[in-house]
Amino acid sequence: MSEAQTIQWFPGHMTRTKRQIEKYLGQIDAVAELVDARIPVSSRNPDLKKLTRNKPRVVLLNKSDMADAAATKAWLSAFQAAHTAALAIDCKTGRGLSKFQPAVREVLAPQIASWQRKGMVGRTIRVMVVGIPNVGKSSFINKLSRGNRAAVEDRPGVTRSNQWFPIGKGFDLLDTPGVLWPKFDDPVVGEHLAFTGAVKDTVVDTEHLAARLLEFLAQRYSQPLCARYKLEPAELDGLAGWEMLEKIGQKRGMLMAGGVVNTERAAAVVLDEFRAGKLGRLTLEWPEAAK
Repeated sequence: MSEAQTIQWFPGHMTRTKRQIEKYLGQIDAVAELVDARIPVSSRNPDLKKLTRNKPRVVLLNKSDMADAAATKAWLSAFQAAHTAALAIDCKTGRGLSKFQPAVREVLAPQIASWQRKGMVGRTIRVMVVGIPNVGKSSFINKLSRGNRAAVEDRPGVTRSNQWFPIGKGFDLLDTPGVLWPKFDDPVVGEHLAFTGAVKDTVVDTEHLAARLLEFLAQRYSQPLCARYKLEPAELDGLAGWEMLEKIGQKRGMLMAGGVVNTERAAAVVLDEFRAGKLGRLTLEWPEAAK
């Protein structure tokens, strides 16, 4: 298998985001951390727990309708074993969102009991929504707020300012811009983020990225890969990622003068179709116990 490319990406507004999170910590009771259900490890910011000073949290595995159902089930079990509240959700369909407020109230149960003892019955619960760029924070808030809409666009890091959104009586959400760490110590983490579009294609070699994705899919999800690109399993035996990319380009008729395959175009198609879920429900990261 080829090596992962080193990816460095830390837009200036990410630094400002950290300062904004610190600024609002005194006003919130809990944290809702959205992660991509396809990459639950790579899409968690390693600094977030420290940055939010161990506030009670609920981890939301978003885009679960695009992830391998068996993998998502394994991840929920892993979070439960680690005593971390977690839900599988999908912001496009609304699946799992009805469980969000009860889950927050459960992790805040001791605090809510303390408020009630002090006569603060019905005190508004304030939750900060955090996560890496493009993980679905704004879509999550839009689905719950039903009209008080945050800006949504399918580009990494599009939500640009902190905003409060009421999502029901006595329950407010605080939206924040996406947070991403300054460097990826593990090249595979950066690569997985790039696979899903959390890192801009302009800072990566997309042909190498697509080739690496194809190598992974050939190992774990060869059946949906072959079905999507009309390949026979035997055709993939021993092929490097760039060779699979060329074969897909040939199958799709992406040829230039002289019959040369346009691998740049083929790479864009492979990445776009993976990100859109057209290859099926796929997960790139599994809990250790379930691998």
